[in-house]
Amino acid sequence: MSLPPRHQHHLQKRIENNSLRSLTTVNKLIDFSSNDYLGLSRNKALWQIIQDSKTTKSNGSTGSRLLTGNSDCAIAVERFLALQFQSQATLVFNSGYNANLSVLSTLPLRNDVIYYDELSHASIKDGIRLSLAKKASFKHNDLVDLEKKLKAQTEGDTYVVVESVYSMDGDICDLQALVQISKRHKAYLIVDEAHATGLMGINGGGLSETLGLQNDIFCRIYTFGKAMGIHGAAIAGSNELIQYLINFARPFIYTTAPPDHHYAAIKCAFEFLNQHPELKEKAQLQTKYFTQQANSILGNKYKRTNSNHPIQTILIEGNDEVRQLAKHLQYKGFDVKPILSPTVKEGQERLRICIHSFNTNDEITALIDTLAAYS
Repeated sequence: MSLPPRHQHHLQKRIENNSLRSLTTVNKLIDFSSNDYLGLSRNKALWQIIQDSKTTKSNGSTGSRLLTGNSDCAIAVERFLALQFQSQATLVFNSGYNANLSVLSTLPLRNDVIYYDELSHASIKDGIRLSLAKKASFKHNDLVDLEKKLKAQTEGDTYVVVESVYSMDGDICDLQALVQISKRHKAYLIVDEAHATGLMGINGGGLSETLGLQNDIFCRIYTFGKAMGIHGAAIAGSNELIQYLINFARPFIYTTAPPDHHYAAIKCAFEFLNQHPELKEKAQLQTKYFTQQANSILGNKYKRTNSNHPIQTILIEGNDEVRQLAKHLQYKGFDVKPILSPTVKEGQERLRICIHSFNTNDEITALIDTLAAYS
């Protein structure tokens, strides 16, 4: 049976504006695309440590955490993460998407209001959409706009949702100011640390740990599928917050739990990172090298966003144009992906270049030289 006509129309529009997505396998090009900032997903020593870790021999968890899927391993790892993130408690989820969906569809109730940065990730927006609360976006990283909207609220509880590092531009929120604003307006601050997990903080606890603000934030979300090189996510907060989510968060309650191997991999990855702080230092050095070389060699050839994070972007307006440049870079041996509209706003299409601890100076220079020579 074929798709309904309206769905066929939507697919045809994607084809016509050159924004149709398709699945591809991993290539053998030089990686300037993945979120594996520290190279942990490919680290052979970590892989062996995970294989040798003591876990049960079951292949799956057999059910949700509230039924048959809980284990001593799961509880132990959540206690370990609570120490790692300096929180009273944590709760592990299958993915960062599920974690955001749980927090935002569960905590804000009817007549509450959620204020969220306009460039928030799709998982944040989808969680908000499932909530019964009212919602309003504020201009990206514009705290004047946020506070103006907070002053106008007259009923219900208030939630403010931000990301510590934004995934398309690599720019960072003013977390200290956000904490003060939230306190002033008695708002519950929720911070998604996805692209800061592992990269920032002595223990990999993100921007909040770097600034010593863990106790000033109502809810923190950590993702392990990026710099940590594994899979899953965790929410860190008070004992009451975690207890509430266990009882009311539908994406947690009705999801089959991960197997013990999943929990063991999380613990192994953080222990490995604790023992190898040079990986974070190397990622920072290589990012700095990229920005220096790009400023020197590219000059004003391309419009770029300002970022000190491994996420670096080059704005190329138009799906056709950015696809063409990405194909050229791939032909030259560099895995750089185009970010198309509607993933970003029309006119904000871009190359999203990710710098890693394992990218060499020669590789970075060759990429920049290729961009400089392109016409």
